[in-house]
Amino acid sequence: MAEHGLAEAVSLAGALPGMAVVGAEVARVARLTPATLFGSGKVAEIAARLKELAVDVVLVDGPVTPVQQRNLEKEWGVKLLDRTGLILEIFADRARTREGVLQVELAALSYQRTRLVRAWTHLERQRGGFGFVGGPGETQIEADRRAIDDQVIRLKRQLDRVVKTRELHRAARRKVPFPIVALVGYTNAGKSTLFNRVTGADVLAKDMLFATLDPTMRGVTLPSGRKIILSDTVGFISDLPTQLVAAFRATLEEVLEADLILHVRDIAHPETAEQAADVAEILAALKVNAAVPMIEVWNKLDLVAPAMQPALVDQAAKSDRVFAVSALTGTGIASLLEAVSRAFDEEKADVTLDLPFAAGKRRAWLHAEGVILSETAGDDGYRIAVRWTARQAARYAQL
Repeated sequence: MAEHGLAEAVSLAGALPGMAVVGAEVARVARLTPATLFGSGKVAEIAARLKELAVDVVLVDGPVTPVQQRNLEKEWGVKLLDRTGLILEIFADRARTREGVLQVELAALSYQRTRLVRAWTHLERQRGGFGFVGGPGETQIEADRRAIDDQVIRLKRQLDRVVKTRELHRAARRKVPFPIVALVGYTNAGKSTLFNRVTGADVLAKDMLFATLDPTMRGVTLPSGRKIILSDTVGFISDLPTQLVAAFRATLEEVLEADLILHVRDIAHPETAEQAADVAEILAALKVNAAVPMIEVWNKLDLVAPAMQPALVDQAAKSDRVFAVSALTGTGIASLLEAVSRAFDEEKADVTLDLPFAAGKRRAWLHAEGVILSETAGDDGYRIAVRWTARQAARYAQL
């Protein structure tokens, strides 16, 4: 529903420090106008409201072309942000790690490059010009585009170095026989609150979209005594622009490394099913291995009407892969942690593998996983006896 989309847009705006929302409405448009997005009557109507409310910034929850942005800013006398621009601003404010900062800069430059097409007034502001030497022409646009491309190349090189460092860290973790459990879910579903509840950490956990941007990892000893590594990740959101998904893929790589995924859902949200579908779509886009088991965590049970809670708990209990919890109050957490521990108590099979000497990567992986029972070298390669789970066998097959 449009009203739910509006509520999410208001939450997005509220997630940016210093931003106070003074008004919001669903603007129904029969036909998009290429020059100004809205029709002239709607543009004038909104202009009057903006003047009355003394507004500085307008958020349009959707894509706005550079020309539309320039024309609307001129008509309204305010700064305009579309959905992509606002999300980038939030990401820039929340990024903490070196990789997160680089990812934000890269995504911002990709977005900024699209703003250079004949958006003269907007371009002048981006360049920080004083405006007394005339408007920029095609030559200036080409120069700016070239400068952005050079900056993108520089950032990608830096990012490659950071990603290699993270890969070294992941390789070190693989040698530790602790499985990785990744929290994923729609933004503001309560992942960080659950992370804090389980780990005792003090990760930023607010009722706010994109409260967590960089993944946070902690070692956890479950009540059963099993040790795991728990990873909190950036929340997903619907209609996330393609360039942002691509730019933040490395930030979400902890999910690709996971042995178990906990899909945290805000079960009290009116569009929880739609949000779950968005998460599934992004996981598919990330090419998350379908063999990795997943547990659904129906969070925020405390926000569900008391009369409806028993039925919801009964519905979840019908599946050993669904748990109704409240990360805030602790309800259902014990049962969830027991299920996480059980997920790693899988049956193991004994298999004999014949590897040529050239298959060093596979042999190294087997050693890192700690699944080798015995190993002998022959004329053509190694004969290795392993004991592993079906999940480990599936991961080995992908090497």
